[in-house]
Amino acid sequence: GAPMGSDAGANWDHWQLHAHYYPPLLRSATIRKFMVGYEMLAQAQRDLTPEQAAERLRTLPEVHYRLGQKDRETATIA
Repeated sequence: GAPMGSDAGANWDHWQLHAHYYPPLLRSATIRKFMVGYEMLAQAQRDLTPEQAAERLRTLPEVHYRLGQKDRETATIA
């Protein structure tokens, strides 16, 4: 872990900061993007706005598709 406590005064020249910054440009649904890239840690980029994701979630059925018919009849919404 990071130096702290009684070790804080020791020589820690070998430590370096590694950070990731994702500017709004990379999160915009209207900007062309590539599927994955090293700058995104090889993760797929979502070309979807929060509003679009919310609309998709609203259109889903309330009972999970893997429940059997008997389970669907007795399922309650939390």
